[in-house]
Amino acid sequence: MASTDGLVPITRAFLSSYYDKYPFGPLSNDVARLTSEIRSIISELQQRSPLNQGESLLLEEASHQPPHKIDENMWKNRESIEEILYLLERSHWPTLLQQQSTPEDAKLTSLLERLKVKFQNTLKILESFQSKNAELVFNTVMTYMPQDFRGTLIRQQRERSERSKQAEVDALVNSGGSIRDRYALLWKQQMDRRRQLAQLGAATGVYRTLVKYLVGVPQVLLDFIRKINDDDG
Repeated sequence: MASTDGLVPITRAFLSSYYDKYPFGPLSNDVARLTSEIRSIISELQQRSPLNQGESLLLEEASHQPPHKIDENMWKNRESIEEILYLLERSHWPTLLQQQSTPEDAKLTSLLERLKVKFQNTLKILESFQSKNAELVFNTVMTYMPQDFRGTLIRQQRERSERSKQAEVDALVNSGGSIRDRYALLWKQQMDRRRQLAQLGAATGVYRTLVKYLVGVPQVLLDFIRKINDDDG
């Protein structure tokens, strides 16, 4: 088990002071300008061709306020990228565009193909970041757990849980679930993971008995994971 020397309570104020060292620059004015232009284009397209049910749902989703949790924002970004990639599949293009009957159509299809590659690369980066970050958080927590049967039990519980979650996603996809359905499930599963960490910190749920034997685990770590889901954590 790692040394607890120097550990301090991991509070909202502590994290705020830490991230103050890494300020973000303001967004470019181009963001607001381009957003306004895109909304104008969407409005014009709606007047020419009314949206179907699926398209209306996507527009409604894009009009919502961003989620409060950074974690949820990342899942929503992934969902949006997958929806875009779906629309960029050649089979989903308008028939005339697929036929490339004019030089303009050929230029547009080339542009769409390049955009598709960029979105695919962005999705891979985001998926990799989330996966590595999840492993980092779990391994950091495990660093302060006893490196004996108790730590093994926690790892085994996590592995069983992840296999069950993947099977749930596979079943949804095989039954014809939409991208939206899949990401609703993925976010639910992510909240389940966070609740399990909170249970570990609060000594409840599947960890109630085990935590009684976690002698020496720093209380500041247990307090942090217990409050990990607080909106104003």
